[in-house]
Amino acid sequence: MIESYDFGSVMVDGTKFERDLIIFPDRIDRGWRRKEGHELGVGGVRGIVGTKPEVLVVGTGYSGMMRILPETEEYLASVGIELVTAKTKEACKMYNDLSKSKRVVAALHLTC
Repeated sequence: MIESYDFGSVMVDGTKFERDLIIFPDRIDRGWRRKEGHELGVGGVRGIVGTKPEVLVVGTGYSGMMRILPETEEYLASVGIELVTAKTKEACKMYNDLSKSKRVVAALHLTC
């Protein structure tokens, strides 16, 4: 469960993270990096797709500066993964709500 978020940090299950991360149902990958920092391309989600989530929640940053490329949206749709995007504070709430009933992964950009 995501307990709190503020610019540059998020608290998940009692642990504070200060780098972009991916929250899987069974683990957390610290230091999520994208080829272009403020764009989410297909390469940024390939490792997520293999875990077969029903939903991918993407936090686009404090101010929503990270954008999802159209080819990434198309790729996720083609493999049957619902994409939900929002500024990171709202994305954290969405993740908590959705994770109660679905297999969800969250990819969170913590700054910008």
